[in-house]
Amino acid sequence: AYSSVSPLYTNPFNHTDIVCGKNFIRQFAQTFLPLFFWIIFCIGTVGNALVILVYWKYRHRKRTTDRYLLHLAIADLLLLFTLPLWAKAATSGWIFKNFMCKVVNSMYKINFYSCMLFLMSISYERYFTIVQEMKAKNSKQKRLLRSKLVIFGIWLIAIGLCIPEIVYSETKQANDIITCKMTYPPSVTRTIKVTVLSLKIIVGFLLPLFVILTCYAFIIHALLQAKRSPKQKSLKIIILIITAFLLSQLPYNSILLVKTMNTYTMVRYDCNTSDNIDLAFQITQSIAFLHSCLNPFLYVFAGERFRKALFKILE
Repeated sequence: AYSSVSPLYTNPFNHTDIVCGKNFIRQFAQTFLPLFFWIIFCIGTVGNALVILVYWKYRHRKRTTDRYLLHLAIADLLLLFTLPLWAKAATSGWIFKNFMCKVVNSMYKINFYSCMLFLMSISYERYFTIVQEMKAKNSKQKRLLRSKLVIFGIWLIAIGLCIPEIVYSETKQANDIITCKMTYPPSVTRTIKVTVLSLKIIVGFLLPLFVILTCYAFIIHALLQAKRSPKQKSLKIIILIITAFLLSQLPYNSILLVKTMNTYTMVRYDCNTSDNIDLAFQITQSIAFLHSCLNPFLYVFAGERFRKALFKILE
């Protein structure tokens, strides 16, 4: 059985949970996850809703980066809307229908991957605007058109990556509780499972990580060469963006990578090791959610143009 979201009580990568009681993991999930999910949901919903409000109000003045920021906020918001359901599931198991399991499971993952790809697109657009300044000025209309195609492509890729969740997510009885998880049928080979997981790690993390680090390295170099006064503030924001991305996504994806390798080698753990892996997976995945409520502050609220527009609307 493979779970595509927070494995509330079970390890989605091996079958030791059938033998092990998982009481400690269940207690941890019931205590920690609901409150944490609700805090992220509240902060993230307000922040991303304000971003959408401002960009919708001033949509006629949108730049290429603004398009990506708007869709990033939409993806964040849709991802955040799944958290109350997972908070409830952490407390008393999955109480919703099988159809809702498919919808929520796939919606969570679609928006998770689209968030990563939008962050990648924003970093490339910023690189192009700052490092290739003259080219950027001369190709404004072309970039606006290209951004529409990129946005469409990102949503398409995210949906494509989540076809397994859409098809195979289902409610399942585990011990005395019902869970919502992705369960592959016996006909699906181990190679296909590992390929799907590997593709998700590459497209959903490694590719965005490479592009983000490369683009911001060039941006930092360009800012250090420039003699403009705001560069110190820009450098601080860039360092914050990179740090937040690494701290929120690297631990989760590192464990996911280890689990993918274990799936391929069919490693089986003792109960203690299995519990520790489950616990680490829950904590790191919860931290990965944090990025959805940090994005508005890191990418939008820091901009003076956005703050002025927001204050104008709130007046």
